[in-house]
Amino acid sequence: MTVSDELDQPAGPVPVLAVVGRPNVGKSTLVNRILGRREAVVEDVPGVTRDRVSYDAVWAGRAFTVVDTGGWDPNARGLAERIKAQAEVAVNLADAVLFVVDATVGITDADEAVVRVLRASKKPVILAANKADDQRIEAESHSLWHLGLGEPFPVSALHGRGSGDMLDAIIAALPEPPPESFDKPLGPRRVAIVGKPNVGKSSLLNRLAGSERVVVDSVAGTTVDPVDELVELGGREWRFIDTAGIRKRVKEASGHEFYASLRTSTAIDRAEVAVLVLDADQTISEQDVRILQTVREAGRALVIAFNKWDLVDEDRRHYLEREVERELVQVQWAPRINITARTGWHVDRLVVALDKALEGWETRVPTGALNAFLGRLVAEHPHPVRSGKQPKIMFATQPSTAPPTFVLFTSGKLDAGYERYIERRLREDFGFVGTPIVLTQRVREKRKR
Repeated sequence: MTVSDELDQPAGPVPVLAVVGRPNVGKSTLVNRILGRREAVVEDVPGVTRDRVSYDAVWAGRAFTVVDTGGWDPNARGLAERIKAQAEVAVNLADAVLFVVDATVGITDADEAVVRVLRASKKPVILAANKADDQRIEAESHSLWHLGLGEPFPVSALHGRGSGDMLDAIIAALPEPPPESFDKPLGPRRVAIVGKPNVGKSSLLNRLAGSERVVVDSVAGTTVDPVDELVELGGREWRFIDTAGIRKRVKEASGHEFYASLRTSTAIDRAEVAVLVLDADQTISEQDVRILQTVREAGRALVIAFNKWDLVDEDRRHYLEREVERELVQVQWAPRINITARTGWHVDRLVVALDKALEGWETRVPTGALNAFLGRLVAEHPHPVRSGKQPKIMFATQPSTAPPTFVLFTSGKLDAGYERYIERRLREDFGFVGTPIVLTQRVREKRKR
């Protein structure tokens, strides 16, 4: 199977394939088989996938979008009922549907109920009998003709058996994509919503999207896969990525939680700016600080959102101010907003904070202005003398933005404290709101006699 990780941007939307079925029939494993890479989180327990998650795929030169969904149980209640609703939305928005059943079990009453919904949708349906790992099960899967969904395709998502024929049928059912354009648009700004479990990340995305886009529950860890959503805010389109709550340590996570943590790190790398959601009613924890460090090390712009502000009383505000001074001292440059995602209070302030952070992230200082600034800085506060030597900054340049990166050409190694002083003065003179700054040194080698 040949699948491209990076697609040329088409002039319009590519066809959409929704993958549906009851829990634990192997939908996410089959999605990974279609993609040719491990993207969807998989574990041998039902209910790992909960939201509808989109992936880009290519087969036989045709690009299409695969939407993985949570297990569809027609009789679901509570959290499972909301997962079912997300699957129904995916079917309504798709151009074709891949209906996955377990070939080793056969058709259940739940499958029959899903079939009735699919027939009513009038969408093209490809029937995949998964877990057909041998010829006996493959032969038995042909009895699925009686469902009236056309030819069943026996496949093994685990081993790849029969996946080529199934993909050919998918391509035949999908409409022709629009012609490709090689003038790639800049596209919407990419924003990752990060934080520890149950701080309100999914509630924030739903409030921004204006709909129940992501499954929300009081149980920590409801979101597993990163969920992309295009949202219009402030007259512009943004791509928000809701992520799984990052565990205290990835090594402590097991099964799908481990892969969910890796997906979250990948989502941060894919984003331009991260919104760290903190529970304002809870103490800022070591876990929150570790997530901050992850964003800083990735070089992404940062906005800090204190959620659940409606639960904060005067005493909590007093202690929170002290916590911010102590725990967030390394990111004093990050814009901070107070919001209540559940009610939408002050959520509109997020756009202003995002714009400030992205502006700082892409700020460039001309070389002349930079060296004039450093000349004044060194004259006012020269580097301390160490062992009878005093390193000097001879020249500096900013080779890149996003994040702003500066190279200092020096006569000797600068102290870490003096580096921090330079960064602080850079922020005072040029702004750099909402962005980490990268300072690197190039020490002049001594000439050999």
